Amino acid sequence: MQEEPNLIKDFLFDYLKKSEKRIQELISQSKFTEIIDDVLENCYDKVVLMGEKEENLEILATGLLHYLLTNAVISSQRKIEHNGIQIDIIIPDLKTLQIDPKKTLIVCIPKTSDKNTIEQKLDQLQKIQPIKDNIWLVITKKMDFQNKTYVIEKKNSSFSKIIYDIAQFVNVQGQSKFKILRI
Repeated sequence: MQEEPNLIKDFLFDYLKKSEKRIQELISQSKFTEIIDDVLENCYDKVVLMGEKEENLEILATGLLHYLLTNAVISSQRKIEHNGIQIDIIIPDLKTLQIDPKKTLIVCIPKTSDKNTIEQKLDQLQKIQPIKDNIWLVITKKMDFQNKTYVIEKKNSSFSKIIYDIAQFVNVQGQSKFKILRI
């Protein structure tokens, strides 16, 4: 299935390609927070100006997370559907969710900042992931949710810490055969 072209994703991957040498060096040092901070510092404003803020930042967050999870050698699946429910990112995979939900993390990246819509999405996800602590949220402005929440902002973004938290989750659950990121 061919994905349709996306200006935000293209912009992100162009930036990553232009910064490839420095980013690969940071990856080799497991400095994922610095990579996310750098991308947000250099891409946030342009991405916001490209159209709908929440949707564009969701695309940026999803693309960046997918790129970093791949480079951190953390098994994940992106943009899949299970029981009619759309999942943005699942770690490690759907099969593990069905066998052992406590070893599975779902990252929800809604294309909205409407709290009711986000709560409905979280309720849907809880039907397939009964462990509420294993459903994390990436949003574009600070709001109160019971789930672990990351806010994607240009400066001092809590989103910067998400890869370390995911790696810690994976290591604690015993999924990482390599323990790539030592937390």
